[in-house]
Amino acid sequence: MLIFIAFTLGAYLLGSISSAILICRIAGFGDPRDKGSGNPGTTNVLRIAGKKAAAFTLVGDLLKGFIPVFAAHVTNLSPFLLSCVGLAAFLGHLFPVFFGFKGGKGVATALGVFLALSWPIGLLALGTWIGMALIFRYSSLAALVMAFLSPFYIALWSQRAYLPAMISLSLLLIIQHRGNIQRLWAGQEKKIKF
Repeated sequence: MLIFIAFTLGAYLLGSISSAILICRIAGFGDPRDKGSGNPGTTNVLRIAGKKAAAFTLVGDLLKGFIPVFAAHVTNLSPFLLSCVGLAAFLGHLFPVFFGFKGGKGVATALGVFLALSWPIGLLALGTWIGMALIFRYSSLAALVMAFLSPFYIALWSQRAYLPAMISLSLLLIIQHRGNIQRLWAGQEKKIKF
C-alpha cells in the first residue's frame, strides 16, 4: 500500500508540472493563462506561441500522464490501483499544486494515461481525437468524443478494472470542456488551423 501511495503522490506532483506555462515562459510568451483562451494546454499554446511550442507542450503533457503509470507497472499493482495512479496524474494537470490549482483541460495527459495503461486503447483514443479534429476541425469536439468513447474502448478491449478511474477521468475531461460545449452549441467555438 505504501508503494501505491508513493506512486499516486508522485503522479499527482508530476501532473502538476504545467508544460504549457513553463514552455511559454521559457520561450518568452508569458503565461498562457493570460492570453488566448486562457487554457494552459496545447491548443492555446499553438494559437499564442506557434507549432514548436505547442509540440513541446503536447509531448510534455503526454509524458506526465504516461511516465507514472508506465513506471507503476513494475510494482505489480492491481489494474484498479494502476488506473488510480493515472487518475492522480490527470488530477495534477487539472489542479496543479505548483500553479494555484488552475490547470489545463487534460486531453494530452489523459492520452498519456491511456497509452500507459493499454497501448491499443491509447491508440484508439488518439485515433478518435485525430479523426474528429481532421473532419470537424474543433479540438474541443475531438476531445469530447474521445472522452465519451474511451470507457467503451476499455470495456470492450482492455481490463475492466480500469473502468471506475477512467470513467471518472472521462467525466472530468467533459466537465473541463463545459465552456467549449456552450460555444460549440452557439456556433462560436474557434476551429483549429492546421
